[in-house]
Amino acid sequence: MSKYTTGEMAELCQVTVRTVQYYDSRGILVPSELSEGGRRLYSEDDLRLLRVICFLREVGLSIKTIDSLLKEEDPKSVISILLDQHEQVLKEELANSKNKMQKLEELKRALKGTGQLSVESIGDVAYTMENKNKLKKLYRTLLLTAIPVGILQWGSIIYGFITWTWWPFLIYLVIGVPFAIWISKYYFKRVAYICPQCHEVFKPRFKEAFFANHTPRTRKLTCPKCGHKGFCVEVYGDEEHK
Repeated sequence: MSKYTTGEMAELCQVTVRTVQYYDSRGILVPSELSEGGRRLYSEDDLRLLRVICFLREVGLSIKTIDSLLKEEDPKSVISILLDQHEQVLKEELANSKNKMQKLEELKRALKGTGQLSVESIGDVAYTMENKNKLKKLYRTLLLTAIPVGILQWGSIIYGFITWTWWPFLIYLVIGVPFAIWISKYYFKRVAYICPQCHEVFKPRFKEAFFANHTPRTRKLTCPKCGHKGFCVEVYGDEEHK
């Protein structure tokens, strides 16, 4: 059976020699034997015990608590519960780290397209990322709503050309045009835009936004703060941005 000196125990458990000596002085890690020269020698069981002690210290238990725990009739059951709890904490930390890494990668990709790097541009990207999920949900809602309306529109047009009967298309116009106006107002109440010059987050007037030239993520608007007219980045915006 292997025997370990104090220094070897410290190295294997990545602690200092003084730490091992301290545990010895407190009586929670007593060496299995002493050499002829009086050197402390530890066994495999002692090494496993030191690793348990190091873990318990890592999860925040005091030396006094560890001493009491190790003197219990069944310390393994308590330690097993602590291990399960610590495992859950580590899993949550890992998931949080993965989430932060994903946001970091998205931020790096987004910054490549911002041109000149500034605190304001980073703020714009961070704001956009923060509201991205809400904006995606809004897009999905509009898409699901627009599909049946589009089917009604093209169905009535095709039916009209085939049969030269246009009353279904007239019905569509009576229903579809007001619906299009309503859905547009619903949409523009829930989005805002970031000015690329002064970085103001604002909501344009409905008429301006409705008729503005746009791309899937931007719209050509006039900033109410600095007066810049150009393509502004679309983000999800609550009622406080007016």
